[in-house]
Amino acid sequence: MSERPTLAVGLMSGTSLDGMDAALVRFTGPTRAELVDFLTRPYDRDERAELTAALAGGDAPSLARLHVRVAEWAAEAVDMLLAQAGTPASEVALIAFHGQTIWHEPPLVSWQLGEPAVLAERFGVRVVSNFRARDVAAGGQGAPLVPMADVLLFASAEAPRALLNLGGMANVTFVPHLGEEQGVLAFDTGPGVAVLDGVARLVDARRSYDRDGRLAAQGHPDEAVLAELLADPYFELPPPKSTGRERFGRDYAAALHQRVPGPDGVATAAELTARSVARAVARWTPAGTEVVASGGGCHHPGLMAALARHLAASGGHPLKRFGDLFCPGDAKEAVAFALLGYLTLHGQPGNVPAATGASAARVLGTVTPA
Repeated sequence: MSERPTLAVGLMSGTSLDGMDAALVRFTGPTRAELVDFLTRPYDRDERAELTAALAGGDAPSLARLHVRVAEWAAEAVDMLLAQAGTPASEVALIAFHGQTIWHEPPLVSWQLGEPAVLAERFGVRVVSNFRARDVAAGGQGAPLVPMADVLLFASAEAPRALLNLGGMANVTFVPHLGEEQGVLAFDTGPGVAVLDGVARLVDARRSYDRDGRLAAQGHPDEAVLAELLADPYFELPPPKSTGRERFGRDYAAALHQRVPGPDGVATAAELTARSVARAVARWTPAGTEVVASGGGCHHPGLMAALARHLAASGGHPLKRFGDLFCPGDAKEAVAFALLGYLTLHGQPGNVPAATGASAARVLGTVTPA
């Protein structure tokens, strides 16, 4: 693979529905990536409402229009990023565009909205998109796809490491050794902040999420309800497995809010994430494995404190923040998709079959020409 520097933009909009992350990344090979700049183009209340309505089931005209609007929001994020970095679009070799997951039902389909032609036309740059479809077609879950970046960029050469993402859903990648796929295990543990933020919005409609963990700090987890929630069969399924808002989304949050109203419900949701993640790490990784966390959930003090406590108690797993070791944690997934786009254009596989359950490694995505 060529070692000439390649400048790429990675775009990621996850299940938290908080905005479009954009990372400008310089590659000098698949294991050498430098984050040049990063920003998030936040979704406003109306945009988030559009996405939430689509997740609940939209009609064809509204979904078609949203398909274009998501790409327009992505284009705004790229414009902002390149202006912030002082980089002209002519220097960018590719844009890796994940789009917005609207329905995730493996092994049948994983569907992302966002028309890549809008970006290709706007910037005159090749766009790699639709990353999950090929893995699903090969019998995989289509998720998680970040493990390839965990293997090539973020694992440790000295000791095994578990890389945890606390997005709308929580997922973890266990990598025994940097650069090696042998022994890699990756899967969605269950809810990250989707249920937590959903309950917070029901408690206080002025909030889009539990900022600084203030609501959770006012409440106390309901242990009886937690025991029932943790008995969900999903938590006992062996990897590979993936999930989304179809299971742990708005309806799930509404049911929890009805059973445990007020701040106690928010505290219960935070504890659900912390315990389900800690149990998964304890079950599927060796005792003492370092856990490196990224994603929006890292900004919730109560969630992180509970997670550190449960990880320590369930196998002596130390918890570290991704930003203390690498680039800012909020940029991680955008960097990962920039890598996946880079691999695609070099004809290299982007999935880790042990993580997704695909029959074999596959080159991912569809390329829209410049």
